[in-house]
Amino acid sequence: MAEENQEETVDLKPGRKPPHFVLIHGMSLGSWCWYKIKCLIEVSGFTVTCIDLKSSGIDPSSADSLTTFDQYNQPLIDFLSSFPEQEQVILVGHSAGGLSVTSGIQRFPKKICLAVFIGASMLKYGLQTDEDMKDGVPDLSEHGDVYELGFGLGPENPPTSAIIKPEFRRKLLYHMSPQQECSLAALMMRPAPILALTTAKLDEENEKGQEEQVPRVYIKTLLDRVMKPEQQDAMIRRWPPSQVYELESDHSPFFSNPFVLFGLLIKAAVSVGSI
Repeated sequence: MAEENQEETVDLKPGRKPPHFVLIHGMSLGSWCWYKIKCLIEVSGFTVTCIDLKSSGIDPSSADSLTTFDQYNQPLIDFLSSFPEQEQVILVGHSAGGLSVTSGIQRFPKKICLAVFIGASMLKYGLQTDEDMKDGVPDLSEHGDVYELGFGLGPENPPTSAIIKPEFRRKLLYHMSPQQECSLAALMMRPAPILALTTAKLDEENEKGQEEQVPRVYIKTLLDRVMKPEQQDAMIRRWPPSQVYELESDHSPFFSNPFVLFGLLIKAAVSVGSI
């Protein structure tokens, strides 16, 4: 079990370029949710980019206008497409952001030196099967009617967007997080493009084996009430990463346990020689 780390500067190997972390948020969040981790990375001398996926953060798109995962994920693809060929990033995804990470390592394996999944959907080919849905999609039905749904294609069609109702957020998302983080999230959360996310099938246009070229680390969120530990374990068994770390946190470790999470990100980077 990881122990709490204090903020400190991390020494690089001589001649080594500082690693570039790219952080991908989960459903209904945005780049803003990483503000504590971003600060810790920057004061340690590393580079960090936080991406707003479509309809998230300050992106102006409406979740109800998105119908495909590729539309939702386009900001990450644009970033990786424009990233210099001779450089690499450490790609980090939280929750549904794991689908974006997997898409990234399939399409740009030479530009990614490490993929990190934090309580995230880690599915080799995305949401292809019923088993994928069971393991990689939160099932909150035991808590009742927790979602506010949007029907951008009309009420006769499946919902296009979803967001957890305010009265359930503390209990499900932030039960170990400081109250001020819950207040921040209440101001910043937006509906997620649920229809677009369910189309995340990631293998059809990629060369076989691309996703195996990039080492992966999974950080388990042990007290997670959204991506439950048994779901995380199932995904780890099905597609074993090179390392598994454990973190005592709720679904939002960037709020509830940021120092330890930062320490694990650095540990993961060291494990592949990035630091």
